[in-house]
Amino acid sequence: MKAEIIGIGTELLLGDVVNSNAAYLSQKLAGLGIDVYYHSTVGDNPTRLASSVKTALSRSDLVITTGGLGPTVDDITAQTLQPYTKKNTLILKNNVGTAPGLFTKLPDKKFLIALPGPPRELKPMFEKYAIPLLKKVSGAKSIIKSRVIKITGLSEPKVNKKVKSILKLKPPVTVGIYVKLGEVKLKITAKAASEKNALKLIAPVEKDIKKRLGDYIFGIDDQTLEGAVGELLARHKKTLAVAESCTGGLIANRITDVPGSSRYFKMGIVAYDNGIKTKFLLDVGGEQCSPLQKYGAVSRQVAIKMAQGIRKLANSDIGLSTTGIAGPAGKTKTKPVGLVFIALSTPKQTICKKYHFAGARTSVKYRTSQAALDLLRKSVQGNA
Repeated sequence: MKAEIIGIGTELLLGDVVNSNAAYLSQKLAGLGIDVYYHSTVGDNPTRLASSVKTALSRSDLVITTGGLGPTVDDITAQTLQPYTKKNTLILKNNVGTAPGLFTKLPDKKFLIALPGPPRELKPMFEKYAIPLLKKVSGAKSIIKSRVIKITGLSEPKVNKKVKSILKLKPPVTVGIYVKLGEVKLKITAKAASEKNALKLIAPVEKDIKKRLGDYIFGIDDQTLEGAVGELLARHKKTLAVAESCTGGLIANRITDVPGSSRYFKMGIVAYDNGIKTKFLLDVGGEQCSPLQKYGAVSRQVAIKMAQGIRKLANSDIGLSTTGIAGPAGKTKTKPVGLVFIALSTPKQTICKKYHFAGARTSVKYRTSQAALDLLRKSVQGNA
């Protein structure tokens, strides 16, 4: 079965809203063995929507529309689809919102599904009502299963070099490489008669990738770096405290996004001001030092003192710190935008890493948080 997804809404064309529904539906349809051939987007215009649906039905077996089912003036989907939905149509209940969906059987073994636009309404409706119906009518003799391997600490070109031969695999198993800020993903996809058979095809490829990339891999599928770090801290019964300057609390935020993080996260301080750095971190334990005056806030010495200071202040097993220049202002001749120091302190050792991150301010902050969490992960594993 060939499928097409039509996103409806002028807000999508203007870029005011990102069409996350298309990605979600494509993933779910792949799991059902339904091939998505086309994505299209159309504004809140009945004539253009009718033309898009007509074109989609001429080339696809299944057409799914998203959006435009609500009660407002610009919600035009239900009315525009009336010529198709007068017969053989089931109403899909909306358990979250007010706009129901539609599932219509058309001539020539074609199907039309209309779903609401808000993801919080679309997802439960599709999973509870549409998927069971599609399983009955799709006639799929195979399913598509994917496994995502997540890597950090290596650039895309370096990952590509290590797995180049694997990326050349042909169906029924293929591997794709994708890049996210501070992260590289390898997606193994297999097409087989059953999920069990697909996983058998994926297993040896996954094993080979893990052998080649080793500790650069931090997670699988939906696992996050902060989630992986949390699992390690909990397993090893280690506690953590964080002192942040250039990241502005981003690391603490990511760590506490993980449910149950109170088991291992003790405290965090955003020490943006130099006076705060000195008062709460640099002089902890009665050590009268002045690395700020001697080396400046963005320095290896200050990062180390911050990590040691937060560990002592919180009485935690590990202290983690960041200091740097996120930009666009603040640079000097010797300290450019993107210069970052990350330090980690334990009772046995203190280590500090120097980085140069390119990009806008938010990118520098996020990449610093990613590098800090990865340093923490490797430290707890004993590989830092």
